[in-house]
Amino acid sequence: MQLFVEQIFEMNKRTGLRLLLFLWSFNFLLPLHAQQLEISTFSVDVSPNLGTPVAYAPARSIQDPLSARGVVIYGPESPIVLCAVDYLGIANEGLEAWRSQLASAAETSIERVWVSALHQHDGMRCDLTTEKIMQQYGLGGTRFDVTYIEKSIRKTARAVKKARRKKHMVSYIGFGQAKVDSVASNRRILGDADTVQIIRWSRTSDSAAIAAPEGLIDPFLKSITFWDGDQPIAVMTYYATHPQSYYGMGDVTCEFVGIARNQREAELGIPHIHFNGCSGNITAGKYNTGAVENRPVLTRRIYQGMQKAWENSTKAPIQPADLSWYSTPVTLPLGRHLVEEDLRAQMKNDTLSRINKLTAAKHLAWLQRTESGYQIDISALKLGNTWMLNLPGELFIEYQLAAQKLKPENNICVAAYGEYGPGYIGTKIAYSQGGYETSERASRVSEDAERVLMEAIREVLQISE
Repeated sequence: MQLFVEQIFEMNKRTGLRLLLFLWSFNFLLPLHAQQLEISTFSVDVSPNLGTPVAYAPARSIQDPLSARGVVIYGPESPIVLCAVDYLGIANEGLEAWRSQLASAAETSIERVWVSALHQHDGMRCDLTTEKIMQQYGLGGTRFDVTYIEKSIRKTARAVKKARRKKHMVSYIGFGQAKVDSVASNRRILGDADTVQIIRWSRTSDSAAIAAPEGLIDPFLKSITFWDGDQPIAVMTYYATHPQSYYGMGDVTCEFVGIARNQREAELGIPHIHFNGCSGNITAGKYNTGAVENRPVLTRRIYQGMQKAWENSTKAPIQPADLSWYSTPVTLPLGRHLVEEDLRAQMKNDTLSRINKLTAAKHLAWLQRTESGYQIDISALKLGNTWMLNLPGELFIEYQLAAQKLKPENNICVAAYGEYGPGYIGTKIAYSQGGYETSERASRVSEDAERVLMEAIREVLQISE
C-alpha cells in the first residue's frame, strides 16, 4: 500500500491527494452505511392459470389475485427475508425451493429466510415431495402444478433481487394492536366429558355451533410499521384465524384477510404484508354460514382491525444493535399411524378415493422427510421490544398465547403456516380429546410435539430456564 501511495504522488501530487481523500472517505462511509438499519419490499402476482389445480378444484376464475409479498431487512449481519404467500400451504421440498431461491436472491443464508402461507382454501398447494409420490402412482398433476409453482418461486426471487436496489433507511419501528370483533372462534367445542362434542367448521350452519361461545381465541390483530423519520415505509399485520368464507369451487381468492390487506395498502400507499397466526383450531365459523354476503362483512371487520391497530401504534427509535435473529432446528415426533407399508398399500388401492390417496401421499412424504433427518427451523426476529415468532404447520392458538405469556413485557407477533408438512399440531391434551384436527387424517405428529415446540419457542425467544 505504501509503494502504491508513493507512486501516485510521483505521478501527480494533486491527483494523488484527491484519490487518497476519495479512498479514505469510501472506507469511512462504508462501515457507517453498514451500521444503518434498512428494508426493501417486494410483491408479485402468483395467481394460477385457469385450469390449474388449486386446493379443492381446478381454477375456474380469479376473483381476487394471489400474491407473494414481503420485506428484506438489512442490518449488521446477513439480510433477513420475511415472505407471506397467498397459498393453502407450502411443504417439504416446496418450502425448501422457496427459501433457498429467496436466500440466493437476497444474498443470505436459508436459515434467515421465513416463508409462510396465509392458508386460503382457494389458493394453491405447494408440496413437491408429495407430488413426486403422486407421480409414482399415476396421480401426477392432479393436485399440484409444478411448472407454475417453480415459475412463481423464480418470479418472487427476481422481485427480491430487484428490491435490493431500492432500500429504505429505518429509524423508527411502530407497534399497535386492536381487537377484532366477531371474526375468530374456536372450532373445538368440548362436552361434559372434556372431549370434542361439536366441530365448528369455517362455514357453519349448525345452530348449536353458532350459539356456542367463541371459546379460546386471540382477539387482537397486531401491527408492525417501519418508518424513516415521519415517512412510513411498510406495515406488517398478524391475526389468527382460518381465512375462509366460502370456497371449494375453484374461484381463486385471497379471501377476506387478503382483500382487507389490499384495501389498506391502497389507502395508505405503502406495502402491506399480512401473516396468519396459530389458527389450526380457529375459524370464522361462529360468524360465517358460507353465504356469499358473509365475505364482505368479514373483510370489513378485519379491515377495521387493521385500521385501528395502525391508529393505536406508537413509534420508538430503532438502531441496528436492536436487531437480532434467533433460529433453532427441531425434529417433530411422528404420529404412530405413519407406517410406510400401510401408506403404500393405500396408494395402490384402486378403491380408495383420490382425496384419501392425497392424504396418504402427504403422510408418506412427511414420514420420509423426517426419517431422512430433515428438521424444521423455528425462528424469531427481535426489533427492540417487538418480536416476530415464526412457527410451522397448523398450530393451535394455545402456542401463540403461550409465547405471548413468556414475554409479557414485549410485543410478540406470531406467524404460523411455515413448514406445512406436519399438518395440524395440537396441544398434548388435545390428542386425547378427539376432533378432526388431531385425527390420523389431519395430524402427522404425536402429542409429544408440544414439548419439542415449546422448548424451541423458549430458545428463540431467549427465555432462560
